[in-house]
Amino acid sequence: MPYLPPFIAPTRFTQADAALAQVQRIYQQQVEHLREAMRQFVADTLPQAGATAIRRVRGCYPFVRVHTDTVSRVKAQEMSRLSYGFVAGPGKFETTLTRPDLYDRYYLAQFQLLLQNHGIELEVGTSAQPIPVHFAFAEHDHVEGSLSAERRQLMRDVFDLPDLAAMDDGIANGTHSPKPGEPQPLSLFTAPRVDYSLQRLRHYTGTAPEHFQNFVLFTNYQFYIDEFVRLGHEAMADGTSDYDAFVEPGNLVTRRAGLAAEPGDERGAAPLRLPQMPAYHLVRGDRSGITMVNIGVGPANAKNITDHIAVLRPHAWIMLGHCAGLRNSQQLGDYVLAHGYVREDHVLDEELPLWVPIPALAEIQVAIEKAVADVTQVSGPDLKRIMRTGTVASTDNRNWELLPDNTPQRRFSQSRAVALDMESATIAANGFRFRVPYGTLLCVSDKPLHGEIKLPGMANHFYRERVDQHLRIGIRAIELLRTQGIGQLHSRKLRSFAEVAFQ
Repeated sequence: MPYLPPFIAPTRFTQADAALAQVQRIYQQQVEHLREAMRQFVADTLPQAGATAIRRVRGCYPFVRVHTDTVSRVKAQEMSRLSYGFVAGPGKFETTLTRPDLYDRYYLAQFQLLLQNHGIELEVGTSAQPIPVHFAFAEHDHVEGSLSAERRQLMRDVFDLPDLAAMDDGIANGTHSPKPGEPQPLSLFTAPRVDYSLQRLRHYTGTAPEHFQNFVLFTNYQFYIDEFVRLGHEAMADGTSDYDAFVEPGNLVTRRAGLAAEPGDERGAAPLRLPQMPAYHLVRGDRSGITMVNIGVGPANAKNITDHIAVLRPHAWIMLGHCAGLRNSQQLGDYVLAHGYVREDHVLDEELPLWVPIPALAEIQVAIEKAVADVTQVSGPDLKRIMRTGTVASTDNRNWELLPDNTPQRRFSQSRAVALDMESATIAANGFRFRVPYGTLLCVSDKPLHGEIKLPGMANHFYRERVDQHLRIGIRAIELLRTQGIGQLHSRKLRSFAEVAFQ
């Protein structure tokens, strides 16, 4: 028999804050049970023989469940502007939950919308889904580090380890089909899938998930990060800044002038070497600040990091990078605002078929265009001189120019593409797939079809001239999106006719 903590029976709630408190209570009880058992296992004091022998230690995630008998909603008119917060029709809907300390505001908002839209009760209880023991420990707890290889192998017999079968993206991909009698999903991600990505974010970005903000900028060049770091420290020196802290890899925290350090800040330390995709965070108290990630080069990185950031349910992500200009009329340093994508990245073809269109999102497009005008002080018809709206093609072949018979060039011409890179279509497609509003603003750094290839001197001049302006445009676009409010941001274009309720 599994060694379990005392059972907490399902309870029904009509208040969102009370439901959240129950989720927190169950989660804390379950992880504390696992932590204590793990400490005993490391100390070799966990009963292993006789009548008191423990054969399997288990803690389980909390769940939230709703049941409705009607397709109608209580406040359909008032809530119609939101594209989430309601179930698709009659039935039973359920999801497992994790890290209520990290997701408290998010869960509270989702619970409130369900109660407002359906006038039903929320049922909160302990699920049958085990919590892998690795996911039960905080970032700085490494109690298993002293185990021998033999004892580490024995862990599999005593504790639940991560099970990839419980972490697939069938719900997000639209391929999940509940078994007869099984509840329909409430969320795109199950708790084990969320926990898995939270662990991966620490590994790839060098920062804890707690520091990530709800607006994300991606770039494929370190030059942008260097400028973001400069702006971040500049903001921290300004006692009137809208941002409270700047966080760098290693969870190195700089607080705004006049603000005291907070518990945990002292643990931050610059890493000996940067992680694969380092992240930097301009933090606001309501999480509406800006996270910037250097994803490096290539669609595999772009898919990897967006697979994991998606579980944080950001309000928007925007790609800022360099591209090859495909039109002779373009100049180096011109901007390209993507309104369509040609996907030749080959990393999402299984999850998101190529026949699925990736639409432009009006709210993002308008914010980026206005940001370009605000920062460059160019507007109206003159804006077309420095920014072109058009299709962006993304390829996984960095040396596409060298392929025989000019076949890529012919395809790009047929698609009417005006720019080419290696990441933008992937980021947009994963935004579509995970219902995260997305946008792309690229800067032309070379024109290989027209004899203007990247040369060291020319490239250095381009970087000096454009990186600062391009980054400020991205930051300005996020400020505009933040000001207009998230209620207008989450587009119905991203949601299917049988959609989960959680944003």
